[in-house]
Amino acid sequence: MTPNYASVNAASQACPSVEPRKGSEMDSSERSTIRSEQKSRKFLKSLIRKQPRDLLLVIGTGVSAAVAPGIPALCSWRSCIEAVIEAAEQLEVLHPGDVAEFRKKVIKDRDLLVVAHDLIRKMSPRTGDTKPNFFQDCLMEVFDNLEQHIQNPVVLQSILRLMERGTMVLTTNYDNLLEIFGQQQGKPMESLDLKDKDKVLQWARGHIKYGVLHIHGLYTDPCGMVLDPSGYKDVTQDPEVMEVLQNLYRTKSFLFLGCGETLRDQIFQALFLYTVKNKVDLEHYMLVLKENEDHFFKLQADMLLHGIKVVSYGDCFKQFPEYVQDLTAQICKQRSPDADRVDSTTLLGTSCVDCAKRKLGENGTDSPKRIKQSDNGIPTI
Repeated sequence: MTPNYASVNAASQACPSVEPRKGSEMDSSERSTIRSEQKSRKFLKSLIRKQPRDLLLVIGTGVSAAVAPGIPALCSWRSCIEAVIEAAEQLEVLHPGDVAEFRKKVIKDRDLLVVAHDLIRKMSPRTGDTKPNFFQDCLMEVFDNLEQHIQNPVVLQSILRLMERGTMVLTTNYDNLLEIFGQQQGKPMESLDLKDKDKVLQWARGHIKYGVLHIHGLYTDPCGMVLDPSGYKDVTQDPEVMEVLQNLYRTKSFLFLGCGETLRDQIFQALFLYTVKNKVDLEHYMLVLKENEDHFFKLQADMLLHGIKVVSYGDCFKQFPEYVQDLTAQICKQRSPDADRVDSTTLLGTSCVDCAKRKLGENGTDSPKRIKQSDNGIPTI
């Protein structure tokens, strides 16, 4: 998981004049209100006219928070670290003095990534290797029985709908909620991490349709869990892998869901940002909560420098799932260029040729002349 734009994490905050409740407890009138607000919203044409296969979704903690609000550790990066510290204390894998010190850091330190790096190192061998480590045991304690906590799968359903049409997915999260839900729907989901070069190359080339790349690793696999770029030297120093990954950032439109500060994530920077030039010429998108107008429009201006268009899904976190659902519906409504290519074999198109034949028959011509296509593609009779 990567730390999110502060207001994106506000999963526990209520909409104005709305009691904070879990997604499954929302009454019908409340759902209708949110739906009506969503219906009135406009979508960027440049985004909804993208083909699904031209998109790459970047999933952050906001998605997990919307799907499983009953697990506090999924609601924000800060909550995740607090839950890990509590698990470490209960499992007695961290000295009481260190527990107290890390709790202070979580409250005081602004850069939670640094706190997380220090925490994982504290629970890892002194050699600096990340395996074996107690950090994974703490995460397994925090994320136990994830499948039982899926309460609002709307966002996951939308993501799977896009994946069916060729959208790629990577995540900064440790959890595998998407894979669990996808498997429940009969999809051949596959969790990937950057330690498996062959799988990464296959995924980046579009050969693993239901693959989800975890750039920080997955909590169930200690071998693939890394929190700082030094752990990915084999990847960042491999020109073949780096080229295919950076090519994705140049050729796909990244759509950040439930993210906000992913661009500050050191691993994301090492993989996509440091060596990709002319980022202002790119066209990526980020959905965020517009809680403060000044903050929102400043973020919008700043992100354009990275080629990222910041879009508000609303002023309440509960609007996030419905917005993603409606956005997905708009994108999936777009006609595939393959279909257009079939009709473009003639200027009139296939349906127009059939219409021309029918009209010839209506005019009393028993044997209409065969419509041919000349060398320049113009239909002739």
